[in-house]
Amino acid sequence: MPVDHYENFPVASILLPKRLVPAVEAIYAFARSADDLADEGDALPAERLAALAAYEAALDAIARGEEQPDPMFARLAAVIAQYKLPLQPFYDLLSAFKQDVGTSRYADFPLLLDYCRRSANPVGLLMLSLYGAVDEANVRDSDAICSALQLINFLQDVAIDRAKDRIYMPMDDLARFRVTQAQLDSATVDASFRALMTFEVNRARAMMQAAAPLALRLPGRIGWELRLVVQGGLRILEAIEHAGYDVFRRRPQLNMRDWVLILWRALRM
Repeated sequence: MPVDHYENFPVASILLPKRLVPAVEAIYAFARSADDLADEGDALPAERLAALAAYEAALDAIARGEEQPDPMFARLAAVIAQYKLPLQPFYDLLSAFKQDVGTSRYADFPLLLDYCRRSANPVGLLMLSLYGAVDEANVRDSDAICSALQLINFLQDVAIDRAKDRIYMPMDDLARFRVTQAQLDSATVDASFRALMTFEVNRARAMMQAAAPLALRLPGRIGWELRLVVQGGLRILEAIEHAGYDVFRRRPQLNMRDWVLILWRALRM
């Protein structure tokens, strides 16, 4: 689908069954636009929170079965009704976006992981719901994959986030490896920063690899889509390593050569 933002991983790829494309587009439109309300433009924090509160009110109206005048929410309501999707994942996304408005640091990894639980994991749960593949093991591994992807994105975007006065690495990790905020501002890549990034990369990789068997358990197209997502995330981590952890001067991204390798690795899983 056409989007105004770069995406590392497929949102509605050719592997997605055509019958599910409208549903995925409706979910993506909600999540992308709500995220933009929290992050983009020059609105004041109070204005951002008010806009997100309006999204929350629309979800409340959907829960009550009320007709939605806004086309985006009308499409979303139809998808929720058709596939009997839970509403909590949508509320969780809004909770994370509201947190973005007022929170720019995370003291430790559990707090950062809780943010991922609400900002990333709901998308995986909704996809499992669309495919009728929700069970305890699948949700557990989906949560781990989604959180790992979010962490990988944070590692890619250290410089971008710092420009927004945000740090999405645990502050106690920075302290342990003796990396200061001033060092992030000056884009200094020294032994301390590389040690910090090595630790963060290895943790994200371990999370992804531990949950990767989900891609083999899920049948058909969703399994192949997830294989590509897993291998894409792992390839980004390799790109960060190959750049000597210098994510300031060149943001690691996937090119055509990378996708060929990702496809080969997905086939061999």
